[in-house]
Amino acid sequence: MLLADLPTPQVLIDRRRLLENISRVQALATAAGVALRPHSKTHKSPAIAQWQIERGAAGICCAKVGEAEVMAAAGIGDIRLAYPVNPSNAARVLALMDRVSLSIVVDHLAVAQAWSELMDRADRVLDVLVKVDVGFHRCGIDPATPAALDFVRSIDSLRGLNLRGLLSHAGHGYQATTENELEVIACRESQILTDLRDRAAEAGIALEEISVGATPTLRFITRQRGVTELRPGNYVYFDRTQLALGAAALDTCALTVLATVVSKPANDRVILDCGSKTLTSDLSRGFEPTPGYGLVLNPDATAIDPTFAIERLSEEHATVRTSDGTPLQPGDRVRILPNHACVVVNMVDEVLLVEGDQVIERLPVAARGKIA
Repeated sequence: MLLADLPTPQVLIDRRRLLENISRVQALATAAGVALRPHSKTHKSPAIAQWQIERGAAGICCAKVGEAEVMAAAGIGDIRLAYPVNPSNAARVLALMDRVSLSIVVDHLAVAQAWSELMDRADRVLDVLVKVDVGFHRCGIDPATPAALDFVRSIDSLRGLNLRGLLSHAGHGYQATTENELEVIACRESQILTDLRDRAAEAGIALEEISVGATPTLRFITRQRGVTELRPGNYVYFDRTQLALGAAALDTCALTVLATVVSKPANDRVILDCGSKTLTSDLSRGFEPTPGYGLVLNPDATAIDPTFAIERLSEEHATVRTSDGTPLQPGDRVRILPNHACVVVNMVDEVLLVEGDQVIERLPVAARGKIA
């Protein structure tokens, strides 16, 4: 099938770019001597997860138990839930443990104690990592206080839990304003984790794993001491935000949205059929101002058209302003690089793998909507 024959909007994945991204980041991790455990929340596809594992990934990460259940059902055998899973999910977690090598994170003592009691009663041992706040201030223990080592010591003492190591997410890297600031965040992340690991070692607690994860910071892995695992997710597709943070080039961005002009109220304004239910309302971040809701590309997605700005979204409409006027007319088509690929993927039942102007495969977003 040709792209020209598709109804729109459609989420397109350039197959060559996707596979090159997977191989490139795997090679980066391998050269640095660290394991790659990609986060599946970007693609939500067991098929893509399998391609990552075939190229050397140690396993995958999932955000929610529902995602992990989809991946396990498809035969993915090593899954880490890099999310504070509540013990109310014990039955589902135990069922997953029957099928896969599973690990979770903990950052609250009462929650960890509840997991300990549940696992002890079930005569099971659950692998856990301590989530550490390295500056994003979302989840994780504060590593700067004496209580951090006390927490690690407490987790290590709990029956039914096997403490594997420390895990973090430098999400504040998305707010970096320069390349140097982003590198400092990456290096500071590994320093915080290895300092806590060393303090634990002095207390007689061996922590085997130091796991970090974020696409903007992954390129600095060779300068990060002590890291054993990388958990990027967005790198498989990239998006406008990664482009603006220097993590991607346009020719590595695999995901675009195909849209049709449905109205032209004025010569400097067109309306596309991809509103917030396609592009999402997420804004971009980067080293320079990134206004609007995506970048309009030329038809083959090889260059940005700087005269266009996606200035407003309704549910089904994208209002695009052009500074120079435009020859586009209703029925014409454009490609858009969205601000945030992960959210776009979760809006659709399937993505289309493409090569040039040909659709080569329909790929279900099998874990779409698995938010519990």
